[in-house]
Amino acid sequence: MASLESRIHDEAAALGFAACGFARADAADAAGEELRGFIAEGRHGEMGWMEERLHHRVGVKALWPEARSVIALGLSYAPARDPRWLEAEPTRGRISVYAQGADYHKLVKQKLKALARWLVAEAPCEVKVFVDTAPVMEKPLAAAAGLGWQGKHTNLLSRSHGNWLFLGIIYTTLELEPSAPASAHCGSCTACIAACPTGAITAPHRIDARKCISYLTIEHPGPIPEAYRTAMGNRIYGCDDCLAACPWNRFAGAEQGHEKFRPRPELVAPQLADLLQLDDAGFRELFAGSPIKRIGRGRLVRNCLIAAGNSGDRALAPQVERLTRDPDPVVADAARWARERLR
Repeated sequence: MASLESRIHDEAAALGFAACGFARADAADAAGEELRGFIAEGRHGEMGWMEERLHHRVGVKALWPEARSVIALGLSYAPARDPRWLEAEPTRGRISVYAQGADYHKLVKQKLKALARWLVAEAPCEVKVFVDTAPVMEKPLAAAAGLGWQGKHTNLLSRSHGNWLFLGIIYTTLELEPSAPASAHCGSCTACIAACPTGAITAPHRIDARKCISYLTIEHPGPIPEAYRTAMGNRIYGCDDCLAACPWNRFAGAEQGHEKFRPRPELVAPQLADLLQLDDAGFRELFAGSPIKRIGRGRLVRNCLIAAGNSGDRALAPQVERLTRDPDPVVADAARWARERLR
């Protein structure tokens, strides 16, 4: 009879997971200590939730002492084309590849729960499943479980899937045989570091979130610091530049991307002119079922105004002018900046 680990692999593949591996519960404890330094230096910016749950995030057993093993899983969202093609379309907003389709939190968790139910039936145990929103070190755990290695941009990188993997984690009380950790294959390449528009990758494997466009457009609640507004270009939700620059992506065929993550046509290259017209109701309708919905209308329109100011398109000036009177002071601030840029 095949080993339990082999059967878990097979069941994960049947559910659509592109990668599966196993690690001991203490396999990523060193990364937890590195996280303490990241927080102590303030590089997490205003992501207070990281600091609040740091005591749980630093290790698997810190969150659940009964855990013995970790199952790490990856679901591919490999794009059909290089997402940087929109650099040449300044009047269109650039949305990070992962957010152009269905909300990955729901789909990945649904599949994790299905695998967990199967596992409990096969080998009675206790399990907990996690997708991104819990205090879990997904990337170091996935690296320990052999799914790939953390590249110089700190994201998980795979020889088979490039950087395009959504990660899910299952904690279990089972003692599973660990997978061999993947060795790093970045070599002397620094393409991801050179690609960062704001210099947020300050050294190999070292990120300052306060400079990162993904952080600024999604997590940062206030006005975008003026030092980074021009560098944002037309990025209105996230940034894929360090990911897209990685040479390993040439092995990540677009056919590997899960069908539910196929881009919604209206989110591939939306016109800034259309997005600047959104009120709260229009925002909720357009982004229903999308991870973008969680940032709210104010942050998205703020980001679109920065992009409008960078576009050089005077046709956007009337909409920008109208938004200088927006009741949201952060939106109004971005509109005044965009107005001056367009002048």
